[in-house]
Amino acid sequence: MKHQVIRGLNRRSFLTACLGGVSGAIATKAKAQDSSSDNELCVFTKPFNSLSFADLAKQISKLGFDGIEAPIRRGGHVEPDTVQEKLPELHEALAEHGLNITVMTSDINDPDDPLTEKTLRTAATLGIKRYRMKYFRYDPSQNIQKQLMNFRSRAMALAKMNHQFGIQGLYQNHAGKDYCGAAIWDLETLLDGIDPSDIGVAYDIRHASVEGGTSWPTTWRMIEPKVQTVYVKDFQWEEGPRPVNVPLGQGRISENFFKLLKESNFTGPISLHEEYLDHRDPSLVENHLKAIENDLAVLQSWLG
Repeated sequence: MKHQVIRGLNRRSFLTACLGGVSGAIATKAKAQDSSSDNELCVFTKPFNSLSFADLAKQISKLGFDGIEAPIRRGGHVEPDTVQEKLPELHEALAEHGLNITVMTSDINDPDDPLTEKTLRTAATLGIKRYRMKYFRYDPSQNIQKQLMNFRSRAMALAKMNHQFGIQGLYQNHAGKDYCGAAIWDLETLLDGIDPSDIGVAYDIRHASVEGGTSWPTTWRMIEPKVQTVYVKDFQWEEGPRPVNVPLGQGRISENFFKLLKESNFTGPISLHEEYLDHRDPSLVENHLKAIENDLAVLQSWLG
């Protein structure tokens, strides 16, 4: 079906995508051979909106990742209404350094939004394999079950669109009282009957631990067949109920999770999220790079 999705890009962008995909694949294979993990490792680049695409690619390539999780959403590296022009530019800059867009973080959760098709068409033409969906949020004044069924209908329609374009949607579990998927139990209903290759779960161990406390291994076992990507970050509890993000290995995330991950024979990507420094302050770019370097070392030690 992918031969049907090239209409939104010009010839130059399409050729760039093809050549970039080949060079990126070769570089990724070489990096994987040097890594103790068989999983593709990427990093969420939200803290680097102040960098040009070329500088972003150069800095991330120095850290040793296979790719990035790129915010292609409002306020991100690429605004949704400029995706046809700017996403190929980002893809090309990354490919020049042997990197790819492992996950495209998006504002997509409505198949009827005109930007949904345009974004998915462009991403698929570039060979981007997966994107993170925008969250569904519950209205506490409305019936929760009815809302969940409405979300499910939208997810099913979006899954059909994903299948057409040959791209995979990912729904992340995110802590918080209004988030669909926070408790993880509702993800089973949301995605029931949907092939994980069309929409799977981006399992976030930080958010699962915040919401699940000591019971997160149970919900992990329940949702594991649908997990297609894993998100890694750490947290501590402040005085009171508020979780605070901290460097990896300095918080509540259990190393036992990575033992369960190995037992599950999970082969999908792992995305590192560094969110304990202010991502809005451009003067902290070097601090973010150093923090990510340290977090990556911890992650690699846990992966074994």
